[in-house]
Amino acid sequence: MRFTRLAAVATTTVVASALFAAPASAHGKTKPLGTKSLAAVLTADKSGFDHRGGDYDILTAAVLAVLKAKPSSQVKVLTDGKVALTAFLPDDRAFQKLVADLKNTKRLPSEKAAFTAVAGLGINTVESVLLYHVVPGATIDRKAALKADGASLKTAAGSSIKVDVYGHHWKRVKLIDADRSDRDPRVIRFDINKGNRQIAHGIDAVLRPINLP
Repeated sequence: MRFTRLAAVATTTVVASALFAAPASAHGKTKPLGTKSLAAVLTADKSGFDHRGGDYDILTAAVLAVLKAKPSSQVKVLTDGKVALTAFLPDDRAFQKLVADLKNTKRLPSEKAAFTAVAGLGINTVESVLLYHVVPGATIDRKAALKADGASLKTAAGSSIKVDVYGHHWKRVKLIDADRSDRDPRVIRFDINKGNRQIAHGIDAVLRPINLP
């Protein structure tokens, strides 16, 4: 049960949609977006593996592992705040649930054990899974995402995910990935690094680029 049947990494991906333009000011002019990178946001937390399932220690460790092993990896785009992109960030609990699922157990591993299991899939697989969570070329904030029901977003892994906006009184967003046998990830935190070209949204499950048993 590995993520090995992935498409080759795309060199450029652009989401062509007026919905994803930079926000306008009260005077109708486009606000310039900042250039703080998502890597800077992730690495600002120096606590390392802990017991807080709602942060991004495992994801951060995975990004750093890929960049250490493959300095020229496409994952490096997360360090360049001048490049517009939207990333979907699985929190630590999401990775713990993934590992438990792959091991066919209900017991969640520690964050360190979960990272070790993820890293054990191989650096190329980890790289491809990370890139499946990145949509280059577009800064998609919460307001735009809530208007994007049915949109297909092409990821840096070369394949796409679909936006599903649901709910009546309170709109929510989930992402439909390639796995049809598991629950789709839901956005549980919007607009991480808001006001910058690189923006992210926290999700409660890891996007799966292939169908897993």
